[in-house]
Amino acid sequence: MANTSAKKEGLRKGFERSRNVHPVGITGKEKPADIISNMFNAYVGRQERTAFELMQRSSGDDCCTFLTMSGAMTPAGLHQSCVIPLLERGLVDCLTTTGANLYHDAHRVIGHRIREIDPNAGDLSYRLARIIRIYDLGFWEETLLETDKLFSALLMKPEYQKKMTTTELHWLLGKDIAAMEEALGITTPCLLSTCFRYGVPIFVGAVQDGSIFLNIVKLKRLYGKDFKLEIDVNDDVFEMGAMQHHCFGTMKKKMAIWILGGGVPKNYTLQGEPLLDQILGVPTHGFDFDVQFCVDPVDNGALSSCPAGEGHTWGKVSAESVQYGSMYVHCDVTAVFPWLTYALLSDPRVHRKPRRLYDSRDAAVKNLQREVDKRRKKLAQTVTFDLPKGKAKTAKKKARG
Repeated sequence: MANTSAKKEGLRKGFERSRNVHPVGITGKEKPADIISNMFNAYVGRQERTAFELMQRSSGDDCCTFLTMSGAMTPAGLHQSCVIPLLERGLVDCLTTTGANLYHDAHRVIGHRIREIDPNAGDLSYRLARIIRIYDLGFWEETLLETDKLFSALLMKPEYQKKMTTTELHWLLGKDIAAMEEALGITTPCLLSTCFRYGVPIFVGAVQDGSIFLNIVKLKRLYGKDFKLEIDVNDDVFEMGAMQHHCFGTMKKKMAIWILGGGVPKNYTLQGEPLLDQILGVPTHGFDFDVQFCVDPVDNGALSSCPAGEGHTWGKVSAESVQYGSMYVHCDVTAVFPWLTYALLSDPRVHRKPRRLYDSRDAAVKNLQREVDKRRKKLAQTVTFDLPKGKAKTAKKKARG
């Protein structure tokens, strides 16, 4: 009974130290950060508040921040409202996204518009009118065809005729589109050109699952050996690991990952840590901060909804991150992230000079290769396996009777 009483008393004392839920009325004069800190006390609101606090901490700690963005969020304008301002303030150092986000972003560069439409108006009618639908957004089919022409023309240029990683491909595209924007007098640059200007590498983990690559397929079939552009997926994965090793190993910085949605961009970035530690034998401890915004449930085994604790079992995030530096916000990114971006950027102290990680990619790759070379003898032991030999024995026939 004495132990039970002491335990009860300890729990009560701990409970008394917990944060009191007592918000006051909103007047409209509060700062955005004050609203999030004081009015978001429970449920998803509290998840949102914790995520914001972690974004503040990771920015204040000068972490190297890897942002992942799934789906087709550029048609909805999330890049213009949130991602590009974060890039301009130096708060995002590396981007992993889908090919769709880069392809659809180019529509507006060449003068096409994306409009709000009724998602329940009837897809058969939309198809007859040649209107392409992305839930409640729509654009003319001609928009796709003109954008295909744009990327085809760029991909045919001499500097593209070689084997490269997705970061180099998107750096070249960003460079060319930045020049187009300047020539056209465009004042709202796209994601590709912004990342080029700030030296932010762009990885696309499933590059073949996007319309930019579909045009690469077309050009290869049209021109055969004369079209030499190839994506080196081996070097691409190695480069992601090299970038992360460069951040924590060379620059001695903590690392944060901000995940918008889930999907391939999430895993493609997080798998850099097990690549280093489990595959290449280069010690690492995982991301220090893990913040995710996603609508998916966490109990169906899907990668998109995998929380930091599960990721820790793979070596993707640190133990400290699981305990003090992670939050899964169960919400739609488009409903929550603009508000958090506004609150974060309303603090004038949250600003730093862009790191320009792209400029360090060659050095980072060479450095990681040196680490692999040091471990060559030990790694050689991981490529053998006692494979079964000979023909399989046939099972004995069952006796009659």
